Amino acid sequence: MKLSLRRATYCLPSLLVLASLAGAAPEPVATKSGSLVGLASADGAVRAFRGIPFAAPPVGELRWREPRPAPAWQGVRQATAFGPRCVQGPIFGDMVFRDQPSEDCLYLNVWTPAKAATERLPVMFWIHGGGFQAGSASEPRQDGERLARKGVVVVSANHRLGVFGFFAHAGLTAESGRGASGNYGFMDMVAALAWVRDNVAAFGGDPANVTIFGESAGSFAVSALMASPPAQGLFHRAIGESGAFFRAGDAPLAPKTLAGSEEHGAKLAAALGADSPSALRAKTADEVLQAALKLQPWFSPTIDGHVLPKPPVEVYAAGAQSKVPLLAGWNADEVRAGVVLGRQKTTAASFSEQARTRYGAAADALLAVYPAGSDAEAVESAAALAGDTFVGFATWKWLEAQARAGGGVPVYRFSFDRKIPVAPDTKVMGQPATSADIGARHAGEIEYVFGMLDTIPGVTWPESDRKLTELMMSYWSNFARAGDPNAPGLPQWPRL
Repeated sequence: MKLSLRRATYCLPSLLVLASLAGAAPEPVATKSGSLVGLASADGAVRAFRGIPFAAPPVGELRWREPRPAPAWQGVRQATAFGPRCVQGPIFGDMVFRDQPSEDCLYLNVWTPAKAATERLPVMFWIHGGGFQAGSASEPRQDGERLARKGVVVVSANHRLGVFGFFAHAGLTAESGRGASGNYGFMDMVAALAWVRDNVAAFGGDPANVTIFGESAGSFAVSALMASPPAQGLFHRAIGESGAFFRAGDAPLAPKTLAGSEEHGAKLAAALGADSPSALRAKTADEVLQAALKLQPWFSPTIDGHVLPKPPVEVYAAGAQSKVPLLAGWNADEVRAGVVLGRQKTTAASFSEQARTRYGAAADALLAVYPAGSDAEAVESAAALAGDTFVGFATWKWLEAQARAGGGVPVYRFSFDRKIPVAPDTKVMGQPATSADIGARHAGEIEYVFGMLDTIPGVTWPESDRKLTELMMSYWSNFARAGDPNAPGLPQWPRL
């Protein structure tokens, strides 16, 4: 389906907008670790609980280990401030946070419209993007209050990132007891989902109706969790926005082999002068981070034999993934600005030459689909090809694989093609940029999904965008409710 009332890593800065939370929610909520009191919206329709620990702090001896249970507390805990974000470098300039960085970062947030624990509302569990290197559940554009008003309980969680979340090393593999290392960020997601299973009923949520949804790296994570044995049974529907682990081997954005990741980890250990897990854990978080930021490639997901026993594409091919309803898609102009506004100007000649260099004997077939009859046509083809190779192709293959899963599993596909309005003074890569230059950019749908358009500064929003965000929140929450985005009064969304 096209969402056609018409963020890339280089796009607009976000405005820090405080949610309309007025004061302490009157009634504490009892979780398995202790009681919490949160905040209530000005009209009392939504309660928010921020900074809830779902696992023990992964520090000291717990660095690069599976998450352990969160310690219990006595009395009533104030859940009014976001927990710290996981340690990360200054990687993406469009990210705005309402927290501080720390290794002690395994916290989640809950927004609930339920008036009583007996309501059993659908649960939507959000996984943020950021290339597995950056991000936080505190970002204003991902605030769950407005989406929760659609009758769902929204949960968002932090997970370890970069070197802290995806570092593999032979010493860690040996001590694990599983012959595996890396993927600690995925383990955090599984631990947070287990927390939801055990505690969300206290917030009026239904632990038997949990939808995982995410964008970019979060969407990659959704596809991986569907292929991950430890995650099985912890969710019942899935939504992916721009991305899936449907590349194999050495392709970009493909999960790495354990041996390859251990080799990369050895380079970090050598740079730190640490030859054992204990020596590595003795280094400060900043020492580890700074050393990691100097290495390329980044530390990213691994076929570790535990969280991911096989590449996800192979799991889906064998029909061994979670057989859950899936709604997924991508944006029309994922990385358009990088092509249109890049220093190297695309021409018909340069695009054709690059196609022949990259695709060899298949270049003629590619140029038939992405034509370059003129310089202007070549720019459009280059922008489309860049987005397709970045996330479009993999997300498409993910949808098709799930549609072949059997058992009548419903699958829905979307294309988000709204050329998002931008502020008059917007610059991208130092150049003035228009809505036409940027288009339906990577991550641009997030503000629509959460009803948070006003976190983009300087934009005068037409009424059509207000209607589009309402439509998307309705579709997404309907899907979470019943595995079908459709409902009376909405344009019909056909199954794949």
